[in-house]
Amino acid sequence: MMPHGFAGILGTGRAVPERVLTNADLEKMVDTSDEWIVTRTGIKERRIASPEEAASDLGYQAALKALEASKVKASELDLIIVATITGDMPFPATACIIQGRLGATKAAAFDLAAGCSGWVYSLEVAQSMVKAGYQRVLVIGVDVLSKITDYTDRSTCVLFGDGAGAAVLGPVKEGYGVLASDLGADGLGADYLKLPVGGSRCPSQTVAIDDPGRYLKMSGNEVFKFAVRAMGDSTQRVLEKANLTGEDISWFIPHQANIRIIKSAASRFNIPEDRIYINVDRYGNTSAASIPIALDEVVETGKVQDGDLILVVGFGAGLTWGSAILRWGGVE
Repeated sequence: MMPHGFAGILGTGRAVPERVLTNADLEKMVDTSDEWIVTRTGIKERRIASPEEAASDLGYQAALKALEASKVKASELDLIIVATITGDMPFPATACIIQGRLGATKAAAFDLAAGCSGWVYSLEVAQSMVKAGYQRVLVIGVDVLSKITDYTDRSTCVLFGDGAGAAVLGPVKEGYGVLASDLGADGLGADYLKLPVGGSRCPSQTVAIDDPGRYLKMSGNEVFKFAVRAMGDSTQRVLEKANLTGEDISWFIPHQANIRIIKSAASRFNIPEDRIYINVDRYGNTSAASIPIALDEVVETGKVQDGDLILVVGFGAGLTWGSAILRWGGVE
């Protein structure tokens, strides 16, 4: 494999479940209201996977669309990375399951767990691999958070949805692709967002089937404060690395967790509202799928032009954060 200097996105895709869970539906399940949810989060509805639908199913569908958009065959893939915290099983990797379904016989495959920041982490790994000589890398962000959400807990069940987003990376012309990135973590906040049961610390067989630890737990106030700070600071660093300002950015595509967090980051860097892509109202927080779903939607509108600067930024369990700036186009 010959090293290459610049790595960019060749095509994108997404997949979401058919079932829509609205705020009105949630009003019948827990003590909440549409007004409360919209005011505090900006979320109006979210997509929920069917009982038989798993991460690999959504990831596979998003992958097919990304391959089609990039005009790349599955047999041409060198590597598949799946960012997820809700894989089909603890092992094997969901990336391996998708690799098998795609028939991507020459591709290496592995999963990456960085919570809602996972796709940005994977993007950085993928572009590094392209620069090292890998020609075609498929990066999928997928989570099925409904499977680990407690629908009696009104503080968390209103927030999350399911979905998948994907992108194919490859060599691009000089000056295009990933221009700068910023990744980080604060493990001291690991306890703020977690799934307590199911790992080696607390194996599932040691607790009752109805143990609340089987569902995700979040310290909402702590995560909110971290998110505002982390998104803003990471955006600042990545702009400085690329020698850019917020006014240079064509599209700001943040992790879709909360409308207040998104607007806080955008206002800090004077990014106009018409350059901020928001779909949290339709999907809620889809974790690692959030940014690639939004990216695919904005690309599908036809409003992304060759040379446009795209800034993606996210935060998640770990606690983690990640941001990147890409110059769109330059496909060789």
